[in-house]
Amino acid sequence: MTEEDKEGEGNDYGDLLKRARKDLPEKISDHSRFEVPKIEAMVEGNTTILRNFSDIADQLNREPEKLMKYLLRELATAGDRENGRVVFKGKINPRKIRDKLQNYVEKYVLCSECGRPDTRLVKDGRINILECDACGAHRPVRGKKKRVHKTAESERIEEGGIYEVRIQDIGSKGDGVAKVGKYIIYVPGATKGEEVKIRVNNVKGTMAFASRL
Repeated sequence: MTEEDKEGEGNDYGDLLKRARKDLPEKISDHSRFEVPKIEAMVEGNTTILRNFSDIADQLNREPEKLMKYLLRELATAGDRENGRVVFKGKINPRKIRDKLQNYVEKYVLCSECGRPDTRLVKDGRINILECDACGAHRPVRGKKKRVHKTAESERIEEGGIYEVRIQDIGSKGDGVAKVGKYIIYVPGATKGEEVKIRVNNVKGTMAFASRL
């Protein structure tokens, strides 16, 4: 092979490489180094406000309703959307919100094959499928398996016992109220909708008084 042929071959390869890079979709190139959106959260009174919720949902290309449902479940609290933000009930450490968002991205956004966020959630019967537009991979997204906790429903409530309960109401003095079997349990500092781990301190008949752990 002559020097001229070698030079021509090198130029052909270089041209092909440039053309291949040029043909890459902009969407894929832009997300080559994806970072989880930063949250703007603040505690205000007995609530926690996630100010840039709508922006986060847009960046992740996910339906706000589903993202909010996930956060409420994982944070074990209630909340409302208003003007592009979410107001959670209770004082929540912003770091905890960030960690839950990170988990959501890893499970429902990033492709497990190429690691890119260029994915879509599609429904196949009862199963959510994560399809990647970047590499064509797809995988099922399975919900969290329900764990069987030690609860007060299956046994007698005893002083000193540790249980997991759901706060169903708020009492007249502001305490959270859990109703389990024949028992009414009062939990100071708990908010409606929370699932909390408690220690029972005192039992009087069908009434119990507990502290959260």
